[in-house]
Amino acid sequence: MAIVPDVAAKLSGLGIDVVVQSGAGGDARFPDRAYEEAGATVAPDAAGALVGAAVVARVQPPSLEEVAQLPEGVSVVSFLQPVASPDVVAALAAKQATVYSLDLLPRISRAQSMDALSSQATVGGYRAGLAAAEHLAKFFPMFMTAAGTVPPAKVLVMGAGVAGLQAIATARRLGAVVRAYDVRTAAKEEVQSLGAHFVDLGLEAQDGAGGYAKEQSAETLARQQQLLAAEVAGADVVITTAQIPGRKAPVLVTEAMVEGMADGAVIVDMAADSGGNCELSVSGEDVVVHGVTVVGLTNPPASMPTHASFLYARNIANFLALVVKDGALAPDFDDEIVAGTCVVRAGTVVHGPTAEALGLPAPATRASEVHTDESEGAAS
Repeated sequence: MAIVPDVAAKLSGLGIDVVVQSGAGGDARFPDRAYEEAGATVAPDAAGALVGAAVVARVQPPSLEEVAQLPEGVSVVSFLQPVASPDVVAALAAKQATVYSLDLLPRISRAQSMDALSSQATVGGYRAGLAAAEHLAKFFPMFMTAAGTVPPAKVLVMGAGVAGLQAIATARRLGAVVRAYDVRTAAKEEVQSLGAHFVDLGLEAQDGAGGYAKEQSAETLARQQQLLAAEVAGADVVITTAQIPGRKAPVLVTEAMVEGMADGAVIVDMAADSGGNCELSVSGEDVVVHGVTVVGLTNPPASMPTHASFLYARNIANFLALVVKDGALAPDFDDEIVAGTCVVRAGTVVHGPTAEALGLPAPATRASEVHTDESEGAAS
């Protein structure tokens, strides 16, 4: 859910009229009554909620059918993933829309309160740790009993970004012994601060722009897989979180590596939606291969909708505070955050990779330098 009741109240304080479709917050345990008490208007259906809207806040990108219902010239804020949805972007451009995609948010300090990728990764990493414990037919913590000592589970986390660090922390809270690997040198200190052991394969660091890992060469990836095989074989649980923005997830765990694991071992693949870090993963399914359960975790925040919605709505509110002034839309396209997240401005595609995916000429200028007759409007 893109807006929760307490955020609706905050937006009302900024002079924004908030309209919510009836029942939209039900799955996240936010009833219509709570929105009304927060000062929002509850519309009977989606069409009613869109009437007169200047801004539409969403979680996922709209479908083509949903784009057709949007008002002309509307502004849209969501996780658009524009390169993967060129047909939707084209339809939004035809609507003369202005579109902001939060997955393009610059990785700068000032943008942290709007960083929806990180907030949802926090939820996802926590959920991955729980999923691992649920599927493993062993205790996570060590137990000392009259019948003997039960050793703790051994967990290997691949990728120590926000999701990986939360998976490490969750597995540690549950009592597991945790080892973690990341190609970025900056990750070592963070892993160790959580009480986990950092696995150093002796490979060249792969630190990319903005704190992300950069895409690795086929040779480096093959060497990485070879060196990780022993780590994977010794683990009761492997949690994989490695993703590269805008690219297919790298395969870190091959079938041969899975075959080397003990019967009953578990792999939780958080990258299943983007191709999978394990080549046996099936998005949204649990499969058992060579006695190992491979969990293709899909959209983990959806399984914890209350807090996932709470965090995302705060990100949305902080972004809207940047583009709304005195109750009216007034985006400053010279602002690094506004320009960086803008995919379409008043019908013009201003995001280079998206323009390329659509077969359009590369934008000659930044979003901040595109001059249009775009007018300000009341935000709702």
